[in-house]
Amino acid sequence: MNAFDWLSHMGIPEIDKFDIVEVKFKGGRKEYFRNSGHLQLTTGDPVVVDVPNGHHIGYVSLQGELVRLQMQKRKVKNDDNILSIYRVATPKDLEKWQDAKNRETPTIYRGKQIIDEIKLSMKLSDVEYQADNSKATFFYSADDRVDFRELIKLLASEFKIRVEMRQISLRQEAGRLGGVGVCGRELCCSTWIHDFKSVTTSAARYQNLSLNPSKLSGQCGRLKCCLNFELESYLSALKDIPNIEKPLLTEAGKAKLQKTDIFRRLMWFNYNDDNNWHSIDCDRVNSIIEQNEKGIVPFNLQQDKAFEGEYNSSKTNEDLELLDKKFANSRTKKKRKPKSRKPNPQNNASEAPKRAQNSAEEKPRQPKNKRPPRRNNKPENVAAKPATPAKEVDPNAPKAQGNNRNKRRKPNRNKGPKGGDNKAKPDEK
Repeated sequence: MNAFDWLSHMGIPEIDKFDIVEVKFKGGRKEYFRNSGHLQLTTGDPVVVDVPNGHHIGYVSLQGELVRLQMQKRKVKNDDNILSIYRVATPKDLEKWQDAKNRETPTIYRGKQIIDEIKLSMKLSDVEYQADNSKATFFYSADDRVDFRELIKLLASEFKIRVEMRQISLRQEAGRLGGVGVCGRELCCSTWIHDFKSVTTSAARYQNLSLNPSKLSGQCGRLKCCLNFELESYLSALKDIPNIEKPLLTEAGKAKLQKTDIFRRLMWFNYNDDNNWHSIDCDRVNSIIEQNEKGIVPFNLQQDKAFEGEYNSSKTNEDLELLDKKFANSRTKKKRKPKSRKPNPQNNASEAPKRAQNSAEEKPRQPKNKRPPRRNNKPENVAAKPATPAKEVDPNAPKAQGNNRNKRRKPNRNKGPKGGDNKAKPDEK
């Protein structure tokens, strides 16, 4: 909700409570209805209201004394022309209204096709169906007057409903469609602006804004309405700013105006199209203009004579210098290195014999190309066995077949597929 009732907790007597309620419809449209039945309403309740030739459903947006103030602002008279509220909407009413709203999107697409077929110079922006499904309002925008009598006949025969055409401006179209502006907030035209005032480029000139159409125009394609919000403050502040029509004459050279800070009353000049800008206040500018009119040329922008000393501009640019120092320190600041732990003498004294022992036990490194010698897995402390006497070998005895594991075993080709021993018979050799 974009409306806040700041008088709801003020303790106003209920006897004098204002009986007119503000009701909000699709696209931010707000109208006023009389609560003749004294219904207990709260902000956001769906209500069925009386409209010409039927009924419609809207949401309560405001009630109480603020409604009286809004009616005075919009110049709405409290007379018998204000229609009444029937009841609070029931689930059956809301279901019927939802069925009517579901027809809006296909109606927009079909209506644009019909407009293209009959070649009318108009833009269809939105369609709103009444809650009782008896009337449809077509909102369009056009630059010139449009004869849409034939269009109404085609739309009525196409959708079998009573048609109403309503022309709106581009700002009203943006307010109906809604959106978010460059400021990050919801569009003003869709929340609280109802009377659209004309905005000119002179408002941007008074505020020293760049005359770039892409930056000054809103989503409607026109100049932003917010250009008028602060215009009065700028106009009142510009009364004390001197009007510079020609460069200021100094012995250092001609000083041309480059920039003006209206609220701080500072003006920046440069000598002979130099890139260095010098800032002075408006009182100093007025004094230089008076001197030039009298034919007097000061030494420079800051001082009239050369022997008066150097001009201290720290006061005028103090905030800018602080910003420069802040960002310069953040850029030059380096990452802190991790603190190295200081060695503890007690720990070093206890670890010294361990380090000496480890260094004594270190083995010499083996070269990479040579393989290290095989380790002897036999324990060193085992007592050596007594040597057995060598046996006498008979040279005529047959040699025993030893089990040499290093030699590869030849595969036995006589074995069958099941692992059986199929040795050849002596007769078959």
